[in-house]
Amino acid sequence: MAISDAVFEKSRKVAIQALRLESLVLLALILYLALLAAFRTKPLSAPLALAGDFIALALGAIGLFACSISYKNGKSWGRAPAVLANLIALGVAYFMLSGKFYIGAYPLGLLAIVTTAVCVLGYRE
Repeated sequence: MAISDAVFEKSRKVAIQALRLESLVLLALILYLALLAAFRTKPLSAPLALAGDFIALALGAIGLFACSISYKNGKSWGRAPAVLANLIALGVAYFMLSGKFYIGAYPLGLLAIVTTAVCVLGYRE
Protein backbone atom coordinates (compact mmCIF):
# COMPACT_ATOMS: atom_id res chain seq x y z
CA MET A 1 0.00 0.00 0.00
CA ALA A 2 1.59 3.23 -1.15
CA ILE A 3 1.08 6.53 0.57
CA SER A 4 -0.42 9.36 -1.42
CA ASP A 5 1.75 12.02 -3.01
CA ALA A 6 0.29 14.70 -0.73
CA VAL A 7 1.15 12.76 2.45
CA PHE A 8 4.61 11.99 1.12
CA GLU A 9 5.36 15.59 0.19
CA LYS A 10 4.02 17.02 3.45
CA SER A 11 5.95 14.43 5.48
CA ARG A 12 9.14 15.23 3.58
CA LYS A 13 8.78 18.96 4.26
CA VAL A 14 7.99 18.42 7.94
CA ALA A 15 10.95 16.02 8.22
CA ILE A 16 13.30 18.69 6.88
CA GLN A 17 12.04 21.25 9.39
CA ALA A 18 11.97 18.80 12.32
CA LEU A 19 15.52 17.64 11.68
CA ARG A 20 16.73 21.22 11.48
CA LEU A 21 14.87 22.06 14.70
CA GLU A 22 16.55 19.14 16.45
CA SER A 23 19.90 20.34 15.16
CA LEU A 24 19.26 23.80 16.58
CA VAL A 25 18.18 22.31 19.92
CA LEU A 26 21.50 20.48 20.16
CA LEU A 27 23.41 23.68 19.38
CA ALA A 28 21.38 25.52 22.03
CA LEU A 29 22.26 22.79 24.50
CA ILE A 30 25.95 23.36 23.79
CA LEU A 31 25.49 27.06 24.52
CA TYR A 32 23.54 26.30 27.70
CA LEU A 33 26.21 23.92 29.00
CA ALA A 34 28.95 26.40 28.12
CA LEU A 35 27.18 29.16 30.03
CA LEU A 36 26.65 26.89 33.04
CA ALA A 37 30.34 26.02 33.03
CA ALA A 38 31.44 29.63 32.57
CA PHE A 39 29.43 30.99 35.47
CA ARG A 40 30.23 28.28 38.04
CA THR A 41 31.68 29.38 41.34
CA LYS A 42 33.63 26.13 41.79
CA PRO A 43 36.11 24.78 39.23
CA LEU A 44 34.93 22.00 36.96
CA SER A 45 35.64 18.56 38.33
CA ALA A 46 35.65 16.88 34.90
CA PRO A 47 36.44 19.37 32.12
CA LEU A 48 37.27 16.61 29.64
CA ALA A 49 33.83 15.07 30.15
CA LEU A 50 32.25 18.43 29.36
CA ALA A 51 34.45 18.73 26.26
CA GLY A 52 33.28 15.26 25.22
CA ASP A 53 29.67 16.40 25.62
CA PHE A 54 30.36 19.42 23.43
CA ILE A 55 31.92 17.25 20.74
CA ALA A 56 29.10 14.68 20.82
CA LEU A 57 26.42 17.38 20.67
CA ALA A 58 28.18 19.19 17.81
CA LEU A 59 28.54 15.96 15.82
CA GLY A 60 24.87 15.16 16.45
CA ALA A 61 23.80 18.62 15.28
CA ILE A 62 25.90 18.32 12.13
CA GLY A 63 24.55 14.83 11.44
CA LEU A 64 20.91 15.84 11.86
CA PHE A 65 21.40 18.86 9.63
CA ALA A 66 23.05 16.64 7.01
CA CYS A 67 20.05 14.30 7.20
CA SER A 68 17.76 17.27 6.54
CA ILE A 69 19.80 18.06 3.44
CA SER A 70 19.35 14.51 2.18
CA TYR A 71 15.56 14.84 2.59
CA LYS A 72 15.64 18.19 0.80
CA ASN A 73 17.54 16.66 -2.12
CA GLY A 74 15.39 13.51 -2.21
CA LYS A 75 18.30 11.20 -1.38
CA SER A 76 18.00 8.11 0.78
CA TRP A 77 21.23 8.28 2.80
CA GLY A 78 19.75 10.43 5.58
CA ARG A 79 16.72 8.30 6.39
CA ALA A 80 18.28 5.59 8.56
CA PRO A 81 20.49 7.93 10.63
CA ALA A 82 17.55 10.28 11.22
CA VAL A 83 15.28 7.46 12.38
CA LEU A 84 18.01 5.93 14.54
CA ALA A 85 18.86 9.27 16.18
CA ASN A 86 15.22 9.84 17.02
CA LEU A 87 14.76 6.36 18.41
CA ILE A 88 17.75 7.05 20.66
CA ALA A 89 16.13 10.37 21.65
CA LEU A 90 12.97 8.45 22.51
CA GLY A 91 15.01 6.25 24.84
CA VAL A 92 16.56 9.34 26.41
CA ALA A 93 13.08 10.78 26.93
CA TYR A 94 12.01 7.57 28.65
CA PHE A 95 15.06 7.79 30.91
CA MET A 96 14.14 11.41 31.74
CA LEU A 97 10.59 10.33 32.47
CA SER A 98 11.77 7.63 34.87
CA GLY A 99 13.83 10.31 36.64
CA LYS A 100 10.72 12.50 36.94
CA PHE A 101 12.15 15.22 34.68
CA TYR A 102 8.80 15.73 32.99
CA ILE A 103 9.49 19.19 31.54
CA GLY A 104 12.29 17.74 29.43
CA ALA A 105 10.91 14.28 28.80
CA TYR A 106 7.56 15.16 27.23
CA PRO A 107 8.81 17.69 24.63
CA LEU A 108 11.75 15.47 23.68
CA GLY A 109 9.55 12.39 23.41
CA LEU A 110 6.93 14.17 21.34
CA LEU A 111 9.52 15.65 18.99
CA ALA A 112 11.22 12.26 18.61
CA ILE A 113 7.94 10.48 17.82
CA VAL A 114 6.82 13.09 15.28
CA THR A 115 10.22 13.28 13.62
CA THR A 116 10.53 9.50 13.40
CA ALA A 117 7.08 9.25 11.80
CA VAL A 118 7.68 11.95 9.19
CA CYS A 119 11.16 10.61 8.42
CA VAL A 120 9.69 7.19 7.70
CA LEU A 121 6.85 8.61 5.60
CA GLY A 122 8.92 11.33 3.92
CA TYR A 123 11.01 9.09 1.71
CA ARG A 124 9.90 6.89 -1.11
CA GLU A 125 11.97 4.34 -3.03
